[in-house]
Amino acid sequence: MKLLTKEEGEVAVKLARAAIEIYLAEGKVIQERFSGVFAEKRGVFTTLTKRGLLRGCIGFPYPVKRLDEAIIESAIAAATQDPRFPRVRLEEMDDICVEVTVLTPPEKIEAKPTDIPKYVEIGRHGLIVQMGPYSGLLLPQVAVELNLDAESFLSETCMKAGLPPDCWLSGAEVYRFEGQIFKETEPKGEVVEVELK
Repeated sequence: MKLLTKEEGEVAVKLARAAIEIYLAEGKVIQERFSGVFAEKRGVFTTLTKRGLLRGCIGFPYPVKRLDEAIIESAIAAATQDPRFPRVRLEEMDDICVEVTVLTPPEKIEAKPTDIPKYVEIGRHGLIVQMGPYSGLLLPQVAVELNLDAESFLSETCMKAGLPPDCWLSGAEVYRFEGQIFKETEPKGEVVEVELK
C-alpha cells in the first residue's frame, strides 16, 4: 500500500479539522472531494486529544470508503458520537489536537494462539480482536503510549471488545494492521508525521 506524503498527511489532518468545525458551526458535512490517494478506499481513524488526554476516537477499520469521505465521516463522529465522551463544543476546538491514522487493510494472524504475540510488533501493528458479536480495535500508537508488550496489547484489545483479557488464547480471531499517523503539534498548528519506533 502506497504511503501518504507529508503534504497529503497535512491535507488529511486539515480536512478532518475543517469537517468537525464546519459541522459543529453549521451542521453541514463537507462535500469537497480530492484526487489521488484521497480517491482510494482506505481505512482511517480520527483521534482528538485535549491537553494530552483523549477526547474522541472513531474510524473505519476496513477500506470501505474513499479516504476523503472516510476522514470527513470519522472526524465528525469522533467529535460527536464517541460514547465515552460528551459532544465536542465548537469553542473546544481551539484546545484540541487532531490526529489522522491511515490504515493498511487488516490481515488475520493465522497462528496457534500461543504463537500470536510473535506476529505482533509493538510500534508497527495495531490490533483487532473479534469473537462472536464482539469486536475491539486498538491503534498502533496505543501500545507505545501505554508501554505495552505484545501479550498485554492483545489483552487490552480483548478488553476493548468487552471480552475477557485472555480471549486471544481461547478462540478469538486476531487481525493486525499498520497505520500511518499525522497529527497537529498543537491545536491548529503544524502537521507532522508521527514515528512510533
